[in-house]
Amino acid sequence: MLAEIRACRICEAHLPLGPRPVLRAAETATVLIAGQAPGTLVHGSGVPWDDASGARLRQWLGLDKANFYDERRIAIVPMGFCYPGRGSSGDKPPRPECRDTWHPKLLPLLPNLQLIVAIGQYAQAYYLGDARKATLTDTVRAWREYAPRVFPLVHPSPRNMGWFKHNPWFEAEVVPALRERVRSVLPAG
Repeated sequence: MLAEIRACRICEAHLPLGPRPVLRAAETATVLIAGQAPGTLVHGSGVPWDDASGARLRQWLGLDKANFYDERRIAIVPMGFCYPGRGSSGDKPPRPECRDTWHPKLLPLLPNLQLIVAIGQYAQAYYLGDARKATLTDTVRAWREYAPRVFPLVHPSPRNMGWFKHNPWFEAEVVPALRERVRSVLPAG
């Protein structure tokens, strides 16, 4: 399945840098990291979360790089597998063809998932559906309603520094609970 996804060209005509599906998964994974789509740095490296956002995410999760990138333990499956291009206020949304084509086929092959880290509005829409709140902030603030199975997070981008400053409850409440949940579901490594 991963080879099929990595060879995918469904939305090639819409991708400014061409297709380069970036994901990691194994049937033994207990944690799923579901973000939006790769950015330009990740498109270039082929390594998911290989940027400043990834460093912050690993810090939130309490994981070093070796554990974070151990696909036997952690699946990294974004809503879109390829860089979607630049929009007026950041990257464009992930291409819907990707999610619609591959997620229904791939997710059943990950039977051991115990924790879904839903990063940003697109992942939260997919994994929380109508249970989401009116805003992303309200959804993240209501994290206890979705835990322990799903933890909705704001994107760890440096562009969100203002959000972090205005929402200190996130680092005080959500991050420690998330770290504890990650420790409880990861098999000994």
